[in-house]
Amino acid sequence: MFSPAGATRPYLHYLDNLRVAMILMVVVHHAAQAYGPPDWWYVHDDRHAGALATLSAVGGAFRMSLLFFVAGYLVPRPADRKGAWGFARGRLRRLGIPFLVGAATIIPALMYAYYTRYRGYPPISFPRYYVDVFLGFGQEPADWTGPIWPDLQFGHLWFIQNLLVLSLLYLAARALARLAGRVAHRPAPALPVPGHRALAAFTVLLAAVAFTIRIRYPLDAWVPVAEFIQAEPARLAQYVAFFAAGVLAYRHDWLHRLPRRVGYTWLAAGGAVAAAVFVTGTGTAFFAAGGANLASARWTLVETVMCVALGVGLLTLFRDVATGHNRLTRAMADSSYTIYIIHLPIVVALQFAFTHTALPAMAAFAAVAAIAVAASTATALASRRVPFLRSIL
Repeated sequence: MFSPAGATRPYLHYLDNLRVAMILMVVVHHAAQAYGPPDWWYVHDDRHAGALATLSAVGGAFRMSLLFFVAGYLVPRPADRKGAWGFARGRLRRLGIPFLVGAATIIPALMYAYYTRYRGYPPISFPRYYVDVFLGFGQEPADWTGPIWPDLQFGHLWFIQNLLVLSLLYLAARALARLAGRVAHRPAPALPVPGHRALAAFTVLLAAVAFTIRIRYPLDAWVPVAEFIQAEPARLAQYVAFFAAGVLAYRHDWLHRLPRRVGYTWLAAGGAVAAAVFVTGTGTAFFAAGGANLASARWTLVETVMCVALGVGLLTLFRDVATGHNRLTRAMADSSYTIYIIHLPIVVALQFAFTHTALPAMAAFAAVAAIAVAASTATALASRRVPFLRSIL
């Protein structure tokens, strides 16, 4: 039955469990970056496995979009309870402070390690690197090897930054919607839960928008929006759409009302497409997806189908089988945000350490992934024991 926006609902623990699973997938994805995908990474390693490139392409199709969906679902309730200003202050504290601190410490440290290890320039102190190269106050070398000048970037913290922006945009949309409702003198009607036709139409429309954007901005091309917001235009439509879908799912109680047959049908379809990508090895097309060509259009459609199908399917699956918590899963759910923030330097440090081993690519990846998941989780759990850090993280 439809629950009105103001109604009290039980907390959905399976969304916590889904969020933890997706964040651990992020850790695994970054562990694979040194051994599979051909795009830029903090560590150079000569060992490569095509399966890891495909793993990155398939995971990238849906993982972050699902995180944006869950984040969108969890936004309206605190916004309604705290009001616009209270919600904004909370978002700025919980998202803005960790973003600024991480961008000022974690990312420049990683970029400095890359600079000193791979670029071949004369030795430079970290403070000088920070000012001249990372912030760009020095002169760009004539033989600069990139990927951008200056080295200023936000790494994996882009997600936190984008989520903060979308949360604030939600407040603006909420204010406009309330104004429109007062002008019309009637509440917005309840939206029916999406069925097969609605999901198919959403998939086609999202693929068309994404392909149009990718004519100019290929996958893994990052641009500064308003000179500060780090965004990947090729996937921005997915992220915005899934965040908005999460908000609508909360307002109209879609998750509770989504029929199992719809969810599992789309899960099976998404799994079949992902399996076909692995079997055929076509996931490598991800790394060249861009421009007005058939290959880009084909991969964009395949990726969007996986995004929507696996998103709907995993939400249904976790709703049915991952509804509870034990002590460990509760602690991991509380620490999932911290795991996301701190995992990258742990992954990169392990990849540097494993460059001196003779392990094949798959074995090195497996070792880095397993240790990084355990170490990131343990560090996050320990960090949240510090009262000051716990109040923010």
